[in-house]
Amino acid sequence: MTDPRQSQSIFTRGAVDLGALARSNTAAAQRATTPAPAAAAGANVIDVTEATFQDDVMQRSLTMPVVLDFYVEMSAPHQQFSPLLVQLAAEGGGTWTLGRIDIEANPRLAQMFRIQNIPFVVAVVGGQPVDAFNQVLPEPQLRQWIDAVLKAAGVEVERPEDPRLLAADDAMADGDLDAAEAAYRKILDETPADAVAESGLAQVGLLRRVDGVDFAGALSAAQAAPADVPAQLIAADVEVLTGEADKAYSRLVDLIRRTPGDERETVRKHLVSLFAVAGPDDPAVAKARRALASALF
Repeated sequence: MTDPRQSQSIFTRGAVDLGALARSNTAAAQRATTPAPAAAAGANVIDVTEATFQDDVMQRSLTMPVVLDFYVEMSAPHQQFSPLLVQLAAEGGGTWTLGRIDIEANPRLAQMFRIQNIPFVVAVVGGQPVDAFNQVLPEPQLRQWIDAVLKAAGVEVERPEDPRLLAADDAMADGDLDAAEAAYRKILDETPADAVAESGLAQVGLLRRVDGVDFAGALSAAQAAPADVPAQLIAADVEVLTGEADKAYSRLVDLIRRTPGDERETVRKHLVSLFAVAGPDDPAVAKARRALASALF
């Protein structure tokens, strides 16, 4: 997921001066005789007030991300969404802290963040807000958002395998391509641009294309007919499946250079589908994309 510090943020509507708020609350925080009570989930979830903002948010965010959940007691968004944040904070194992802020009890904090509706969730890293959202997110997208916040803070966290992906992978391994495709598409509906699911879906397409193909015969046919686009496409599929993706990419880039018209676009789309099989982080894909750009332009 995109680093939240580099993505479009709702903070583009104006800077949030957390330092000014923290300084104005320092005296009140020093006068506080008891800390704000921790929530039931333990030390990973705290109740933040104007008096404790300096210590609970500003200072704490220097060592770990603090995610602030602004809420109104008894509101539907709070009752439906906040428990999920508490759950994820507990699962985080101390890698980040959830700070809960009652808007009605802390109006100056709400004014500082220009809150117009709830839910309103903001991540603070190193004493600065890095990203925020003001809508109810499905659990998969919320997990991705938190992962991006952790990445922005330099926190490396190993996530357990997604059971949805495991089920889809098992279906593909069992040869049930219809079930695998349906599972990957469902994941992408719930979590758009999930790179692993996109790769799985591309693999399903690849396996369907080579079903019943004689690998050696396909490669020989492509060698005998270098201008035969369908023969070159299936040969590239075979090369990817046999661990020679570099050859497949070069084959299709070269084909694009010497193929005009609609067939050229067909080859380009096929090559992009093979890139998806490997995933965006594969160094061979990055190299082939550069070659593709050169061939096209």
